[in-house]
Amino acid sequence: MKELCAYVEAQRKLRKDGHRRLILHNGSCSGLTEKEYNKVVTRQKSNFAKSKKFTHNRMWQETSKKFDNKQLKLIIKTL
Repeated sequence: MKELCAYVEAQRKLRKDGHRRLILHNGSCSGLTEKEYNKVVTRQKSNFAKSKKFTHNRMWQETSKKFDNKQLKLIIKTL
């Protein structure tokens, strides 16, 4: 067990030393520069046609209902 603890401690020191050398060589981590930040493209919220979804899906769930053109126009206005 003592050998295992010594091995783990040695591996930790190696990882720590490797990390220290990497930081010394490349410098510390920092955020994005203004140029890098401006290159990032983020999508905005999109608004989909809800009346189309209704007429293609929910409208036909109940086949007993009959819709005429006036009702469909009213539905489109409310959505």
